[in-house]
Amino acid sequence: MKSIMQFPRLLLVRQRFPDRQIPDVAAEVRRQLAAANFAARVRPGARVAIGAGSRGIHNIASIVRAVVQYWRDSGAEPFVFPAMGSHGAATAAGQADVLAHYGITESGVGCPVVSQLEVVSLGRTADGIEAFLDRAAYEADGVMLVNRIKWHTDFAGKIESGLFKMMAIGLGKFAGAQRYHACAYRLGLEHVIRSVGRQVLASGKILGGLAILEDAQHHTAKLDAVPVEEMEAREEANLELVKSWMARLPGDADILILDEIGKNISGAGMDTKVVNRGVNGQYNPWPGPRFERLFVRDLSELTYNSGVGLGMADVVTDRLVDRIDWEPTRINSLTANTPAAIRTPIHFPSDREALERFAPTVGKLDLREVTYTWIRNTMELGRFALSENLRAQVENNPAFEIESTIDFDFDGDNNLVSPFATVPETAGTH
Repeated sequence: MKSIMQFPRLLLVRQRFPDRQIPDVAAEVRRQLAAANFAARVRPGARVAIGAGSRGIHNIASIVRAVVQYWRDSGAEPFVFPAMGSHGAATAAGQADVLAHYGITESGVGCPVVSQLEVVSLGRTADGIEAFLDRAAYEADGVMLVNRIKWHTDFAGKIESGLFKMMAIGLGKFAGAQRYHACAYRLGLEHVIRSVGRQVLASGKILGGLAILEDAQHHTAKLDAVPVEEMEAREEANLELVKSWMARLPGDADILILDEIGKNISGAGMDTKVVNRGVNGQYNPWPGPRFERLFVRDLSELTYNSGVGLGMADVVTDRLVDRIDWEPTRINSLTANTPAAIRTPIHFPSDREALERFAPTVGKLDLREVTYTWIRNTMELGRFALSENLRAQVENNPAFEIESTIDFDFDGDNNLVSPFATVPETAGTH
C-alpha cells in the first residue's frame, strides 16, 4: 500500500507519580500479620490454605513467601492453592503454571502448592446463588486470602476487585466462576461478589486476608491484614484509597495506540478505565479522557497468547490475530459472560496501513488534525507519547515532563518502532 498520509510529530512525555512504595515488603507483611494475630484463630499444627492467583501483582511471590513463613513460625502447616476462576485455561495444571510463572512454587515460597478443581458447596445466598470453595481449602483448618485491591474492568462500585472478589470468583474455581458470572448478568457483579462473599464468610472457613494496594507505579504501597469481621468495610475503604492513586492519561485524543494487551496487564487485556471502553464494546463509558478509536498492535509476551480484550479495539494487526490461542481465550471470555470482548476487529498486515485506513474514521477531513496518544500498555503510564498539537494537555503541569519530540518511526515492514523499552517481568522477585 502506497503511503498517502503525513503523521504529526509526537511529544515523548514522562509522567511523575508520588512514590508510595514500602521499603521492605516482607517485613511489613510480618508486621501486619503479627498485629492481626491470625494464628490465634487456629490450633497449633493446623493446616492453613493460602489462596493466591491474580496475575500481574508486584512482589507477589515475596508477599506469599512472607505469609507462608508467618504461618510456619506460628506452628501451622501452610499450603498455597490457586484461587482462580478460569485462568490457566481452567485446568489444574494450567493454574499451577500461572502461579509458577510468578515464582509461587513449593521451592519459591516454602510450602506445597495444591492445584485441583474440585469444589464443595457452601449453601445458597438469599438470591439462590450457590457458593463454592476449593475442596483442598475446605478440608484445611482455615483459609487465608492474599490479593490486590483495585478497580474492576467491568463495573464501578464500592467493592470491585480484591479479597471479596477472590472469595466469590477465585475460591469457587471454574465451577463457581461460571455460575457467578451468569448470575451477575441479572443481578450485577458487585451484588454477586458481596452476597457470595458473605456466604463464604458464614462458612467459618476464612481466617482473614492480606490486602495489597499498589500505587500508580505499581509498587506495593500498602499491606493490610484484614480480619473477617472487618473485611467488607475495610475493602471499601481500601478501594477508595487505591482509586485516588490511579494513573490516568492527560486528555482526549482521536486515536489511542497500545503496543500490547494481555492477561498479565489486566483481567480484560487492557484496563478499561484507562482506555475508556466497556467490555461489551461501549465507547467512553467512564469519566476521564475520551478516545474515538483504539489501535492495538500486539499481544504481550506474558499473556499465554490469550486474546481477551481484543474486541475492545477498533483495529489490530494480522500478527496479533495470528498469535491468539483461541481455546483459553474462549474459556475466559465465555466464563466472564463477555463474548464481545473477543470479537475480532478489522486487522491489517502493517501498523502503517492500520493507521492510514482508520484515521479518516474519526470525523476530520484534514488528517493532519487527527490527534494521537501512544502507550506501551495500560499498566505503564509513566511514559507516553502524544501529538504535538496536544501540547496544552501537558504543558505547565508539574506532573508531566516533555522529554523530546519524535517522529512516527516505521521499520522496513511498515510497523511502528516503539519509543517504549520492554520492561522485564519482575513481579515475583522485587
